[in-house]
Amino acid sequence: MSEGWPRGEEDTATQTASHGEPSNHTGGQVGWLMYEWANQPYFSLITIFLFSNYFANVFFQGDAADGQAYWGYTQAIAGIAIALMSPILGAMADAAGPRKPFIGFFLLGVSFGCVGLWIAEPGGALLPIMALVIVASISAEFVTTFANAMLPNISTERRMALLSGVGYGIAQVAGIFALAIVLFAFQLPGNIEASFIPDAPLLGLDRSAYEDERIVGPLAGLWFLVFMLPLFLLTPDQPKTGLKRGAAARQGIRQLRETFRRLRHFRNIGLYLIARMLYYDGCTAVFMFGGIIAGALFGWSALELAVFGIVVTLFSALGGFLGGVIDARIGSKRTIVGALLVVILTSVALVSVDSDTMFFVLEVAPRAEGAAPFSSAGEIAFLVIACLFGLGVGPALASSRTMLARLAPRDMMAEFFGLYALAGKATTFLAPLTIGIVTQATGNQRLGLSIVLVFLLAGLALMFFVKEERSEGLHA
Repeated sequence: MSEGWPRGEEDTATQTASHGEPSNHTGGQVGWLMYEWANQPYFSLITIFLFSNYFANVFFQGDAADGQAYWGYTQAIAGIAIALMSPILGAMADAAGPRKPFIGFFLLGVSFGCVGLWIAEPGGALLPIMALVIVASISAEFVTTFANAMLPNISTERRMALLSGVGYGIAQVAGIFALAIVLFAFQLPGNIEASFIPDAPLLGLDRSAYEDERIVGPLAGLWFLVFMLPLFLLTPDQPKTGLKRGAAARQGIRQLRETFRRLRHFRNIGLYLIARMLYYDGCTAVFMFGGIIAGALFGWSALELAVFGIVVTLFSALGGFLGGVIDARIGSKRTIVGALLVVILTSVALVSVDSDTMFFVLEVAPRAEGAAPFSSAGEIAFLVIACLFGLGVGPALASSRTMLARLAPRDMMAEFFGLYALAGKATTFLAPLTIGIVTQATGNQRLGLSIVLVFLLAGLALMFFVKEERSEGLHA
């Protein structure tokens, strides 16, 4: 296929093609893809499938709806901080040049926050654990912001969609691998007898103290720290501009003010960022609270949730790989719109499932006490619908950053990826906050989650007005 993986003879650290666009840098792309491998287990283990459920249904000693609400409040606080800091830090990075110092600083932050979650014993102090989750969430988002801003420097636009889709798929594979480690090393031992499964959780973990569930924090933190090394070693950074940090900060902030002042020059990008802000918020909220709801509805423990996470992530990885190929053929906008239609339909179907009801009105037998996992009709329906959701969300998220890289001026990439993070987080605090308030007020977790449909539908509607064309820079 002509759009295949770049050849070795194209490998050069700072080379640019004759038409002025960056050329493909094979080593840099490998390092960048390893960043994708490094960051996804944090989301899979902490914010989506395992620790979020542990926080809401075990660590928090109270009603499951209140546990879900406090998880929402935690994510909302992190979202507000990211929304305020993202555009400023992005502008600073553009003014200073290199992205790696920012990545290194926030990498230490996410690792510290994750490792600290080991102290989250059931019934323990709430505020310290919320604070650790907030630190990890903020730091993980900024690592993503600055690593994404490196993508246009190591790939031509012609191959950027493919690289982004492959990266998203690799990230999902990493999530699967991390969930499989938790499953086979800590959850299956002592629960299932097999020659290839240890008799007890590894590392001598005490299941009665939920150490087999709390271990996901240190695992995610160390994983992030180790597998980010190839990015630092292989991927070329932006050259220094010669500005010191203070001067870079002042110039970056001035440039940011100028960007906002003349934002109507970037009207098309602004419209896209608002659309992405809305649909990204809805997508992440479904991921973030789906596992919590499944744990409460069906009594799933970390074992069932690890299996659930592996299967759903596998479909999301497949969606990411397919999305990259589709994006390269039909463009980012069409890929995103088609994927969002799948996401909306499956989100409606997900909130229609209860322990004894499917599609709001169809009554089914609940899971019998002591029955095998995934043995009831409600569990099977929830799993199948979640897999279809993952298949749709993969292309939607993978093509989103490709869309921005195609729209933004080349000399303002980090600044616009800072705004991109803002667009991903400016209302992300609102969705968890709203879900938390509605859930706590009604005592109904599914009703709380249904608020995401407002964000998804609004984002889809705005995407129809976005044009897929690059904007000129402020000084063009």
